[in-house]
Amino acid sequence: MGPVLTKARRGRLEPKQYIDGILERDRTVLARAVTVIESERDEDADLAAAILEGVLPYSGKARRVGVTGLPGAGKSTFIDKLGVHLVRDCGEKVAVLTVDPSSPVSGGSILGDKTRMENLSAEENAFIRPSPARGHLGGVTRKTRETILLCEAAGYENVLVETVGVGQSETAVRSMTDFFLLITIAGAGDELQGIKRGILEMIDAMAINKADGDNEQRAERARVEYRNALHLFSASPDGWSPKVLAISALTGKGIAEVWKLILQHRAELTANGFLAKRRSRQALDWMRELVSTGLEQLLRKDQAAADLLPRLETAVENGEMTPSVAARRLLTVLTSKDR
Repeated sequence: MGPVLTKARRGRLEPKQYIDGILERDRTVLARAVTVIESERDEDADLAAAILEGVLPYSGKARRVGVTGLPGAGKSTFIDKLGVHLVRDCGEKVAVLTVDPSSPVSGGSILGDKTRMENLSAEENAFIRPSPARGHLGGVTRKTRETILLCEAAGYENVLVETVGVGQSETAVRSMTDFFLLITIAGAGDELQGIKRGILEMIDAMAINKADGDNEQRAERARVEYRNALHLFSASPDGWSPKVLAISALTGKGIAEVWKLILQHRAELTANGFLAKRRSRQALDWMRELVSTGLEQLLRKDQAAADLLPRLETAVENGEMTPSVAARRLLTVLTSKDR
């Protein structure tokens, strides 16, 4: 047991100890660092910033894959099987960041991701981190992007991000990953109507899961329908055409093919320069989101603005004031120097 690990079990570490532990690929220190990053306490903000600044030069090399899909489509089973394939067959390390619905009472995760990924969780070269969504839109937690950086610095070549589900609020994962995979199933109603068009326009591939047994032919028909539907969309600026595969996370059918597709996508976008452009754009979007979040926090901490906000909300709700006027008054109070 190394000195960093021993201190990690004893209590709070200094920023350099967190950074060194992460770079030494110490899973205990990595897990504690993620806890600091996810913390909403003001006293942890400076420590989190120091950790992120320290690991940033060592991040950015991993393959970032977002996985979304309807509840019951088998996302966790798929990730479990894919992760085991990467560790055992490809000899690589994989980090899985999963987001569970939050309990409205405790705010904690309702589901247990490690129990849903029994095979992968037993692997030495796998790191699984479940986090509660805490009501954050986008199907990912507010700190998922930062956690990706920590995992990359810890030497994980592949980072898989599983979202809560699929829908209009599940698109944020696209803004932090290189490859966006949709998991769905056949025979669950009208396939083409069951998924929002906006999701289909963003995906890089779709996997029709549970293509086994009596459902195999149905899954193949769904694969053809989706493939034809995706051809109707405008071509992507990066030159990639979304692919559709029929797989079985239960039997392992198609898992290796999905990974080959992800590698092909990365090779093509690296060659044409779009991967670097996407990462740069994502970094700017991330900064803007953090600025927006920070301004909202400042607004709620400012006493004058906090006192005015409920009155303005009541006036807007009662139709006594337009939202634009209310917003301007609130911002005026927040930015006024003479109060």
